[in-house]
Amino acid sequence: MGIKLVAAHAVLITGIGLLAGCGGGGEGPIVPPPPTPAEYAEKHMPSDWWGNAEKVEQGRKIYMGEANPDVNCSSCHGKDGKPVKAGATDFRNGERMKLYSDSAWFWRISEGVPDTRMKGWKSKLSEEDIWKLVLFERTFALSGKVWNEEKKQWVDAGTIAVASTETR
Repeated sequence: MGIKLVAAHAVLITGIGLLAGCGGGGEGPIVPPPPTPAEYAEKHMPSDWWGNAEKVEQGRKIYMGEANPDVNCSSCHGKDGKPVKAGATDFRNGERMKLYSDSAWFWRISEGVPDTRMKGWKSKLSEEDIWKLVLFERTFALSGKVWNEEKKQWVDAGTIAVASTETR
């Protein structure tokens, strides 16, 4: 009986350890991001970029650390959008990512995220390069979607007419 009890405890402790190790501790519950600050709220992706494969590829190169030796998003967020460092946002989580407007995404890359390891990148990246990152990062969970400022949500690219805008 003693060996069976020890074995049962070992299985129980191992199971609890596995659950604790795999049970999240990552991003936590899905909650809306804070309001985008005024200086970023009116910035939007140039609308003619949404379907631009060349811009997406340029964003991929920035994300992977191929275009700028000082910037490698994949070192925390993973090459496939799955975090490789604790606390990094999982770009594959569509329920979370759809809560971020293009402006909010731009703001977070530019300024970083307070109380996290995500630092701001505006000193290392131009506004154009930040938009390329937004464009690429959305492909993990929001591929084929564009931000509709009027509806304040991500919509299928084919459902809206896009007019050319300037990066502001």
